[in-house]
Amino acid sequence: MASDFRDDDVAPLLSLELRHDADVVLARQRAREAAALLGFDAQEQTRVATAVSEIARNAFRHAGGGRVELALDGLPRPDGGSAAHGPRLRARVIDAGPGIADVDAVLAGRTATAGAPPGLGILSARRLSDAFEITSAPGAGTRVTLARALPARAAAGLTRARAAAVAADLARRGADDPLQELARQNAELLRLMDAMRRREDEVERLNRELEETNRGVLALYAELDERAKELKRASELKSRFLSNVSHELRTPLTSILNISRLMLDHTPGGLPEEQRRQLGFVRTAAQSLGEIVNDLLDLAKIEAGRVDVRPARVDVAEFLGTLRGMFRAMVASEAVTLTFDEAPRLTLIADEGKLAQVLRNLISNALKYTERGEVRVSVVAGPSDTVAFRVADTGIGIAPEHQERVFEEFSQVEGPHQRRVKGTGLGLSLSRQLARLLGGTLTLESALGVGSTFTLTIPREDTRPGAPADALPGLPVVGVEPVLSTGEVAR
Repeated sequence: MASDFRDDDVAPLLSLELRHDADVVLARQRAREAAALLGFDAQEQTRVATAVSEIARNAFRHAGGGRVELALDGLPRPDGGSAAHGPRLRARVIDAGPGIADVDAVLAGRTATAGAPPGLGILSARRLSDAFEITSAPGAGTRVTLARALPARAAAGLTRARAAAVAADLARRGADDPLQELARQNAELLRLMDAMRRREDEVERLNRELEETNRGVLALYAELDERAKELKRASELKSRFLSNVSHELRTPLTSILNISRLMLDHTPGGLPEEQRRQLGFVRTAAQSLGEIVNDLLDLAKIEAGRVDVRPARVDVAEFLGTLRGMFRAMVASEAVTLTFDEAPRLTLIADEGKLAQVLRNLISNALKYTERGEVRVSVVAGPSDTVAFRVADTGIGIAPEHQERVFEEFSQVEGPHQRRVKGTGLGLSLSRQLARLLGGTLTLESALGVGSTFTLTIPREDTRPGAPADALPGLPVVGVEPVLSTGEVAR
């Protein structure tokens, strides 16, 4: 393993022999003084002094003595190179004692000495150091090197001349009375104990705040669970209400439609023109209300999960031909053209009824919101074996900030068009949900004053979860051929 310490970028500060107990105290004192001269704060000075004294005490106790060397490393090298780390205060303790048989065991805390915890002094010194290295062998003595990085402000601009000045200052200092050093250590210990007490008080305060926060979070979760249950009950009640109301409305609406049809078609001698016109208004209003009721019922079924998807083979060209015939008479304005592009020769597997319902909604909306220009219906092959049905118009368009809102239930974009076009805001919401039931998506691209393009993209085969892979075995899936004609116009 490569060493983290080099000897060619070192500026020596002090060398001290360990011959007596007092020398261990002196080593601690000098280490603290060196740290103070190099800009360490009081807490860091204590860390450095404690780490050095622990290793020095080990050397004196187990080897009968040794040597402590203080130095600066990480300074610019004479050859112009620089260390991988910044300036550090380095301490090295060397002894010629019996050595350590298993250094790794000591560092792992598996070796006990004289009833003390395993390698307590060495482990403590390593925890207090930024870099630590120990080499030892039986009969070959021990060498421990440790270092602590200088504070950034002190390290900036540190030179060898400054290191020499620190070394000279340390050399001029005499040894303090051991009692004074002991008193200083006691003061440091009291200061650390006070700091620990304040930290414990802070931890206790934070724990109390955390407990209060946890209680609040638990209460919030309980409230959210209750709100979720209430929302679920409300949704179920809404779906049941919509379903019941829809069923109750369909009977009188059917009666109104039947009676109006009978009066229009089977009244002996016919009806006066004004009465026919008024009955036509009644029938149109009843049909519109019937469409709303049907949309409400479909939404209720979807939300209740009671909608069945019945996939079958759909010939796209025939399907669009049917739609074209259905809408042929619905273009009431000469200023609007409904165009169906020639469909590609394509077969897909889908629920034809729900597919037709989505496209009817899209085409009806496009015709309602287009005063002049064109509504164009087209089909193209989409990515990943999908089919894309597009309904594009040259109508009023939808602003970007409102494009998601139009897919919400009972939501409409406010504007001058509302004086001319009335609606409930159910059609697009229902269409998107039906698109999801078909395993596809319904997206919108639009710009104000330019028009809108709705794109229904569905898979060519039934890919819903749980759908049998061979639901319709043997059905051909014919590739898409290029569109050769410019389109067919339905008026």
